[in-house]
Amino acid sequence: MLREEVRRLATWGERHRRLLARVTVAFALTLVFDAIGAVLIWRFEHGVKTGDIHSFGDAAFFSTVQLLTVSSQIKNPLTTGGRIVDVFLEIWALFVVTAIAGSFAAFFGSADP
Repeated sequence: MLREEVRRLATWGERHRRLLARVTVAFALTLVFDAIGAVLIWRFEHGVKTGDIHSFGDAAFFSTVQLLTVSSQIKNPLTTGGRIVDVFLEIWALFVVTAIAGSFAAFFGSADP
């Protein structure tokens, strides 16, 4: 029974192509969203006296960490623009995580006879 299940899951088919396409699209769009978020965070937050964004690398780190974990050790954005960008980064992260989870659920569910 175990071999049959592994063989069914390991057989490359249309459902594999769909899963790969969905994950690839989500990853590519997230990279674009990350780059835009880093530029915007840099634009709004660099130079704020009590802020933690001192370089573009800090902004890129903040944007990436928000997309990966929806948290960061960097202080929350201090400007209104930075806060708005942060909210959109978090919304995107939640959307992508749930979409990818659904894609995997559909993938494994479609393997059932």
